[in-house]
Amino acid sequence: MKKIILSILLSGTVFCAVVAQPGFDGNELQGEFGVTIGTAHYFGDLNTNTSLNRLKPAVGVFFRKQFNNYLGLRISSHYAQLGFSDIYSKNDYQKKRNLSFNTDIWEFALQGEFNFFKFMPNDPAYSFTPFVTLGLGVFSYNPYAYLEGKKVFLRPLGTEGQNIGYAGADGKKRKPYGSMAVCVPIGMGIKYNINQKINLSFQITHRLTSTDYLDDVSTTFIGVDKFDQLPNGQLTTAGLLQDRSYEKGVPIGIEGRQRGWSKQKDQYIIAEMCFSFNISTYKCPSSF
Repeated sequence: MKKIILSILLSGTVFCAVVAQPGFDGNELQGEFGVTIGTAHYFGDLNTNTSLNRLKPAVGVFFRKQFNNYLGLRISSHYAQLGFSDIYSKNDYQKKRNLSFNTDIWEFALQGEFNFFKFMPNDPAYSFTPFVTLGLGVFSYNPYAYLEGKKVFLRPLGTEGQNIGYAGADGKKRKPYGSMAVCVPIGMGIKYNINQKINLSFQITHRLTSTDYLDDVSTTFIGVDKFDQLPNGQLTTAGLLQDRSYEKGVPIGIEGRQRGWSKQKDQYIIAEMCFSFNISTYKCPSSF
């Protein structure tokens, strides 16, 4: 019996070697686990010219399930920082507006990926491919600014009248915005297999979002008189941060004047290097 089993195993080994495709060692890619490091940038009411002059750090982890040599499904989690200021703008009105923000982003996303070329780790003939990705995700954000050197979170202040139910010219009451939003990642990249276990890739993914308050700016000023004053007659923190043009001279934040552009949602982008480790199973190569 032992001789029979041994003969079968030896026969199977010889068969695999005979019919194997050149470069295919029998390891079939099941998926990848990886880490990413890169930069993030914001586009919105403060960065209307899509400038790329204030890049901030971004890191992430992901798992990619590979269904075949072309299609995969990626689950990822990212941490990124975003921020911008009117002082970087070339627009005179925005410079006078003098608003700024920063925020931390925590993102979880599910993305489909398509390789343009067949991708087979450890096969020199199929070790490189460009790819595209599209998905859906959620992220948390909490914009803040600095006043006299102190960090102040903006959402609780209701800088556009959200906390007092202010209604603008459209008659709609402004409600406080949440700390979570939906994003739609759309991107492309390139992937290269270094060896049987490790891949290196680079990708740029743009995020469309469901919020216009990533930067705490969306619609019109409501006027400084709508905000409470301290007992000594000075403005509260909310009153000071809703219109910071006083720091540049004459305040411009009169009721009804444009503070942001509510017809377009905020967006952000992440460009990153990815290092991944292959998860594979051994399969007897076939001749097909």
